[in-house]
Amino acid sequence: MDIRYFLDPETGLPHIYRHDVTEEDVEDVLRRPIEDRPGRVGSRVALGRTETGRYLRIIYVPDQTPDSVIVITAYPLGWRALRALRRRRRRKT
Repeated sequence: MDIRYFLDPETGLPHIYRHDVTEEDVEDVLRRPIEDRPGRVGSRVALGRTETGRYLRIIYVPDQTPDSVIVITAYPLGWRALRALRRRRRRKT
C-alpha cells in the first residue's frame, strides 16, 4: 500500500508529527487495523495498535491511485476511546 501524508502548511512536515506519531506507527495500524470504518465526507477512520503497543486513530482518504491512501492525521486514543474500543471488541467475540 502506498501511503502519502498531509503536510502541515506551517512546517512543511507531515501533520502526524504534531501528535508525536511516526510513519512507522501509521503503517503498523493501516496494515492490520482493529476497526476501519467510514468517517466524514469520504474519509475513513482506522483504529489500531502499533507494534510498540500504542493505540492510534488514523484519519485518511483513499487516493485515486489504486492501493494508495492519503493520511490526514493520526493521534493516540484517549482513555475513553480506548475503553470503548475494548468494549466493542469484547462484544464481537
